[in-house]
Amino acid sequence: MSDALPDRPVPQALPLEGRYVLIFFLDGVGLGSSDPRINPFVSAQMPHLTRLLGCEEWYLRANGRLSSARASMAPTDTTMQLPGRPQSATGQAAILTGRNIPRLVGEHYGPKPNRAVAALIEEGTLFHEVAAAGRRAALLTPYPAGYFEAIESGKRLYSAVPLAVTSAGWPLFSADELRNGRAVSPGFTGQAWRDLLGYDDVPILTLPEAGRQIAAIASTYDLSFFEHWPSDRAGHRGTLSEAVSHLEMLDSVFGGLLETWDDQRGLLIVTSDHGNIEEKDHRLHTANPVPTILVGQGHQQAASTIYNLADIAPVVRRALGLDATKEHRL
Repeated sequence: MSDALPDRPVPQALPLEGRYVLIFFLDGVGLGSSDPRINPFVSAQMPHLTRLLGCEEWYLRANGRLSSARASMAPTDTTMQLPGRPQSATGQAAILTGRNIPRLVGEHYGPKPNRAVAALIEEGTLFHEVAAAGRRAALLTPYPAGYFEAIESGKRLYSAVPLAVTSAGWPLFSADELRNGRAVSPGFTGQAWRDLLGYDDVPILTLPEAGRQIAAIASTYDLSFFEHWPSDRAGHRGTLSEAVSHLEMLDSVFGGLLETWDDQRGLLIVTSDHGNIEEKDHRLHTANPVPTILVGQGHQQAASTIYNLADIAPVVRRALGLDATKEHRL
């Protein structure tokens, strides 16, 4: 059974071998309408992403594909040809495996993987493939001590991304990596680690500094993944104006990241698992496409092959020169 959409172009080899890839994951960020009463993107000031894509209203669902000299954006389907509202576990698993996980398990499921989703993640992801190739991979977002204790006791389950990382044999980062500048907090500055978690010795970063640090750390790995989950929380909770502020915060981080990103060696992929924050008139996930933004050499050709979440992993494989036979079209 194929998950290919009608008239999908056959992906061609991309001139990206030997370079590194950062997947900058934004949970719950979709492309929405032009209504400022609903969509916080309309009111948010996001000069860095606007300049990157060369379009003032790049965040609108109606715009379709965009491309500039430096970047391309592909609206990316998250429904995966299955009815219902897309969910985190199956969407993230599709990104990590290149497989139509919702169809394989028969439903959109989340937020944490159930046994069926977990089994498909453990069967193999990009993290497994990088490990098998003798290359280096890392999840750049750290976890506090209480998280590891809850996992060890069985009181907490891994979400899709840390499950992919640990099942491939890679360690999760902790406060040690955050202190030493080898990781960046999901909230970017590290302030919440001090205020809410009691880690008084972690460094405090400005938003642009956080972006620059993410870019620097990513350059030391073949594949890295940065997971920003608070964007989904901003969709489920809070006011429209708070969502506007959240988006403006993200743009400041991207300003720092893009300032130092090496377009010749690095491929930056910004994507999401489902929509949410772009419709603040309710607190549910949406079936809107999500923006997949690519920055780096060959971005336009790579973006032309992305239609749904399962199309992202093949771009990563080609960028890293991984075994093309690992591509799943089930």
